[in-house]
Formats: sequence, C-alpha cells, structure tokens
Amino acid sequence: MERKVTAVADTSTIVLFHSAYGLRPAVQEAADRLRAAGHEVVVPDLYEGQTAETVEDGMVIKERIGRDELLKRAITAAAPYSDRGLVYAGFSLGGALAQNLALADDKARGLLLLHGTSDIADDTTVDELPVQLHVADPDPFEPHDWLNAWYLRMRRAGADVEVFRYAGAGHIFTDPELPDYDKEAAEATWRVALGFLTGL
Repeated sequence: MERKVTAVADTSTIVLFHSAYGLRPAVQEAADRLRAAGHEVVVPDLYEGQTAETVEDGMVIKERIGRDELLKRAITAAAPYSDRGLVYAGFSLGGALAQNLALADDKARGLLLLHGTSDIADDTTVDELPVQLHVADPDPFEPHDWLNAWYLRMRRAGADVEVFRYAGAGHIFTDPELPDYDKEAAEATWRVALGFLTGL
C-alpha cells in the first residue's frame, strides 16, 4: 500500500523503501515525520503485506521473492513519480534498492541511505548527486572496509557524499520496536536527514 500527500512547493517527493523486515510501523512513522516537514512521501510495500519479526525471517522473505523481483517492484513503484526528480531513500535493504534506482536516474535529486548501501558498477556516473548515509559504528552488515571503498567509489562516480556513523548503535537503530534501537542516534539521524532534504 502507498501513502502519499500532495506535493508542497520547494519540497521533495521521496520514495522510501522498507528494510528486509517489511513495511513495519517504524517505516510509516518515518514517512509521517518527513510529511510533517512538508515533503510528499511514497512508501511502497515490496513484500506485498508480509512482515518479519526477526532479521532471519526477513531474509527468508527476501530470498523467496528474489533480488531481481524486488528491484523490479521498486522501479515500478517509483516510475509514476520519476519525472518530478525524486529523492530516493531506504532502510538497510531498502537503502540498497534506493541506491540502485538513484544512480540509474539522471533526474534524481538526492539519495538518503539509512543503515544500508549497495554495490556500485565501475561505469556509474552521476552529476554531483547529493548522498547522505547514516550507519551504525560498527555495523556487521556495513563493515568499515566496505564503507571506505563504497565512499571512494561513490565519489569517483561523481556523487557528493556525507557519511554519519553512530558508535554503539544497532544496525537498524531508527526502529523503536527492534533490539537495535538507539533513541539518541535515531533523533540525531532525523535531525541531520531533515536538514539534508531541506537543502535539495
């Protein structure tokens, strides 16, 4: 299910993708937070109603659907809005999907990554795409060596990248219903992210 509001002048249209847990309440709460700042937010349900209670269950759903099908669903969800110049955003798995779409969309206005990144093809080029990543430090799914290489590859592709690391936080530290939750890190993330979106 998609939830959206009418676009407001000088604000962004954001497509926000959920994590491997599925479309949990925290994703809708994040969307509402962005809407309260004046943005239009589209929240695709890539799992078509399925949610997981553990990361292991989420990975089972992800593997059952398949990466290619999830990417296809993400592209289909974003397509009706792409002419506007979208900001792509996502949590963990959703961040990886958002990155793939943003780097392939020459009209993309920005990329907001929460807890997740993706591979970058060697021939990827973007025109100073604003990118912001918020990630736990350390994060078992986003180790330091990977993030350092990711940052350099994004910069080489032409992106304008900021990385914010949160010491001691869990992987998806913005979800109050998960053991990963870190209130201080979550509030800091949203404060910085809202400023980033305002500047796009």
